[in-house]
Amino acid sequence: MTKRHKRTLIWVLSLLLASAAGYTAYYFTSLYNQVSGLQKVGESSPFRSLPVTETAKVPEPPKWEGSEPVNILLMGVDSRGSEEDEIPRSDSMIVASIDPDKKTINMFSIMRDTYTDIPDHGKQRINAAITHGPNVAMQTVSDLLGIPIQYYVYTDFQGFIKLVDAVGGVDFYVEKDMKYLTTADGPQYDIDLKEGQQHLDGTTALQYVRFRHDRLSDFTRTGRQREFLQAIADKLKTSTSIMNLPNILEQVSPYIDTNMSVGDMWKLATVAYDSSMGGSEQIPPNPLLREVTIDGAAVLTVSSEEKLKQFIQDTLNAPAEEQTPADADPNGSGGEETPGGTSPGEEAPGSVPEPDTSAPKTEAQSPETGDSQ
Repeated sequence: MTKRHKRTLIWVLSLLLASAAGYTAYYFTSLYNQVSGLQKVGESSPFRSLPVTETAKVPEPPKWEGSEPVNILLMGVDSRGSEEDEIPRSDSMIVASIDPDKKTINMFSIMRDTYTDIPDHGKQRINAAITHGPNVAMQTVSDLLGIPIQYYVYTDFQGFIKLVDAVGGVDFYVEKDMKYLTTADGPQYDIDLKEGQQHLDGTTALQYVRFRHDRLSDFTRTGRQREFLQAIADKLKTSTSIMNLPNILEQVSPYIDTNMSVGDMWKLATVAYDSSMGGSEQIPPNPLLREVTIDGAAVLTVSSEEKLKQFIQDTLNAPAEEQTPADADPNGSGGEETPGGTSPGEEAPGSVPEPDTSAPKTEAQSPETGDSQ
């Protein structure tokens, strides 16, 4: 090789290394900027209308070293028909419990009609807790489950749609035909899905996680939501999504609020990437669930708060072989027990009976809630 060729090779290699370094710097700078924008303050906060005492002094989450379990409250709200600065009730509440030591993630879906004590606001449906701010919502869930809630993530329908679209959609098995036509909100919120393996974009994915017009109503809807969240998490772990992460965050950032710092998000992302799915449960679990009517409204109560807290601990501390296997259903997450004590193999979400025309008791509405379908 001549000296001229050597110099050319060195220049080419130098340019490649410089380009790689430049792209790496750009990638992590963009990623940092997008992650830091997820925590909203001041006028950009969705909770800006709350009293100053709720927003001005937001309690700092406990310092997380990255080794102890951490619990995150995921809240999705339906803001259709809401006034400006109005905080809607939560349409879904899921606690994701991440254990860095066991490398497992447990998920608990809290039924939105669960009737419980909301600190300083009396007993109400738990979906009203977020209307008093994220700190009240975290404390309410913490008191109910008996575990600390360190962080929250708050979004709405549009945030969910943007996330699914940003990752390129999700290949998912829809376990049955799902159809629901609404006259109140227009055709954009109609549900019309066919049974079978499908590629769901943001709009059709929202239809899937919203559907509750069958015999088991919210009981199976919460199971679908946990299954689909796992599918999104799996998609985010792909090399394509990782390379595209700054753009994904840019798309969803306007619709998300959280109290996590950038440092905590980095550590959580690292732990979550190496973790597998553990338990996936409905709260209250069916053996402890009671359907009652209070002030003319159908709500769900817990027969024993102590047994519920023990159920949470048993799930979190279950040996790995007792956890729901990842291949228990076509989408990679297990079924759940249905009302009446049916085992997962007998009545998983994919084998729900055909829709029943009679309204389940859990769908009875009070004047203060309405239908969020």
